[in-house]
Amino acid sequence: MKSRALVTLLATLALIGAAVAPASAHPGRGPENLRRLAHQTGVRIGSAVAVDALADEADYRKVLRREFTSVTAENAMKWESVEPERGRYTWEDADSVVEFARRNHQAVRGHTLVWHNQLPTWLTEGTFTDEELRGILRDHITTQVRRYRGKVRSWDVVNEVVNEDGTLRPSLWLTRLGPGYIADAFRWAHKADPRAKLYVNDYNLEWIGPKSDATLELVKGLKAEGVPVHGVGFQGHFSLQYGFPGDFADNMRRFTALGLETAITEIDVRMQLPVTDEKLATQADYYRQALSACLGVRRCVEFTVWGFTDRHSWVPGWFEGEGAACIFDEALNRKPAYNALLALGRRR
Repeated sequence: MKSRALVTLLATLALIGAAVAPASAHPGRGPENLRRLAHQTGVRIGSAVAVDALADEADYRKVLRREFTSVTAENAMKWESVEPERGRYTWEDADSVVEFARRNHQAVRGHTLVWHNQLPTWLTEGTFTDEELRGILRDHITTQVRRYRGKVRSWDVVNEVVNEDGTLRPSLWLTRLGPGYIADAFRWAHKADPRAKLYVNDYNLEWIGPKSDATLELVKGLKAEGVPVHGVGFQGHFSLQYGFPGDFADNMRRFTALGLETAITEIDVRMQLPVTDEKLATQADYYRQALSACLGVRRCVEFTVWGFTDRHSWVPGWFEGEGAACIFDEALNRKPAYNALLALGRRR
């Protein structure tokens, strides 16, 4: 009787275990959403966040909460948003993203501290000496990073600082402060939060060529000077018109060989409208190849889509006749691109 009872007990426990086991524990069954895929692979899967949608759309919040382990404020942490007037900070939108992440156990990517774009007019039209301008930049970085100390895992410290030909981009910062502003920005950010990971972030770095070569030399030089740079972000704004970079993974490995993290920070894949099944299939393959490249690079730590739904994509407003760039459609239905990402989990 004792042995029969023991057998019955073990059988019952086995059935309970099968019911509660994660999907990845079953051969051939993949994760049911991107959040599970992130836990399975060890790569954070994130999305840029539109703060108006976060505040007003319950279905948007539901998907953002369910699918992602990381979030990036799409615009709410940019300079014109947080300090529209000199000395008057408006943190509400950025705070809402950070608080949402805290409640939902998501990491936060800070975007962005130094950029040539989306600067407040008081800054771009002001008459400051070079030394005053340097102090303004230092105070901005210090104030913002210190506010979110311990709450933001990584910062895009400098964004889009290299031209396609490999030269440094002309900007207010380069023209007035010289190339040393880049190292200064990293040092100030590190002092404000020594535990945050600090990144160079740029578009069109995915291909090996003059721009990625120059960025590689830039970070080599920074590291040689002891500047606290920890990673390089590959934005990943792709178009079906231009083909997928077959050397993407090899390119990332050039940076991780320096001891840096890499991340895909802003991926979307736009297409010429109208949408067709063929275009959606090709788009899905681009997303699949990008995540595969990241998963194949040991220190690629993040895969972030630049908005998860076509409902709020930036693409139609910037590229005439193009759109449908995200992994969910306007009604928050999963597109083939979403399914292509999940399918990678079934192969692991």
